[in-house]
Amino acid sequence: MSLQTLNIQEIRNYFPFLKNGITYLNHASTGPMCKPVIDKINEILLERSESKPDEYQNFLAAAEETKELLARYLNINKDRFAFTDNTSNGLNILAQGVNFEKGDNILLNDIEFPSNVYPFLNLKSKGVDVRFVKSADGIVTCEDIISATDDNTKLISVSYVQFLSGYRIDIEKLGKFCKSKNIIFSVDAIQGLGAFQLDIQKCNIDFLSCGVQKWLLGLQGMAFIYISKELQEKINPIFIGWLSVENAWDLLNFELRLKNSASVFQTGTVNTLGIYVLNTVLNTFKSYGYKNIENNVIDNTLLLRNRLSSAGIRLYPAELEESNFSGIVSFRHTDPEGLFRWLSERKIIVSLREGIIRLSPHFYNSESDFEILVEAIRNY
Repeated sequence: MSLQTLNIQEIRNYFPFLKNGITYLNHASTGPMCKPVIDKINEILLERSESKPDEYQNFLAAAEETKELLARYLNINKDRFAFTDNTSNGLNILAQGVNFEKGDNILLNDIEFPSNVYPFLNLKSKGVDVRFVKSADGIVTCEDIISATDDNTKLISVSYVQFLSGYRIDIEKLGKFCKSKNIIFSVDAIQGLGAFQLDIQKCNIDFLSCGVQKWLLGLQGMAFIYISKELQEKINPIFIGWLSVENAWDLLNFELRLKNSASVFQTGTVNTLGIYVLNTVLNTFKSYGYKNIENNVIDNTLLLRNRLSSAGIRLYPAELEESNFSGIVSFRHTDPEGLFRWLSERKIIVSLREGIIRLSPHFYNSESDFEILVEAIRNY
């Protein structure tokens, strides 16, 4: 049955935790497993344990299809994707592969998640100047970043969605600027993809890294990267493995002829189960409609912000344009630690980050979830 024929309550039935009275508003931390994923995992486990312990061809087909799904989702050729294990290692491929020169600078900002900071800070020993654009109330705009560039800016790396404030930056405008100035444009997409669409070509993105365990409802230890053909031709793959070469299955012919596709960065065994799960989620999302998911997330964000504001709760940031909405809604409280424990005891799952309560409902969350949350806050 196509998810397009289901109403929101039927969609919610795909998430078994809801039967246990859990109000889950924490997708910016970890996405729960949905029923199609559980079914796929059980299918693979039974196959590997009972009938086909060494089934490789089916996996190769699933991996290829998964890249095709990513290609359609992000509007780019499937050969531009490679699987990796987490966002940080994906960004390290970029940081260590670019031929930086002493005096080059990289622009980050002071509210980035550390995954998008340390791979670049590690380049200081090479004489690279890593600069942090200052934020205001959880926001760094593309204009703030653009104004901080100079003739020595070689790379800009930003999060599609800021992990705490939920600010969704104007990726298209920033990418257009980077393209015009020949600046490498890198995006940490982990807090955006799964909730929002992203057109890589339209946004002139050179490199993207994304773990799948949050809004994409995948497994931890599974991620993917995108790298443009033009950028790949300019960087050096630091790590090479047996699957990085064109003649991989000619096992004793040790010819170092590297693949031209992004698969050169898949050096060996990848997360098989993680790829099956990502494939399942992408097919599920595609069936419901990526635009429908995005619309639901925006509607939930607006509804939740209004509910919290009406209850006298101080949002962080206080003001946000709808074009910058994401699935993240955060707020300040006089006793954030106590409130966090209070909510947890009532099976209302949120995050506490840097003294701020962070909420992150997905497309299947409903108004009733927000009513439960606001009532619990009022009773604290």
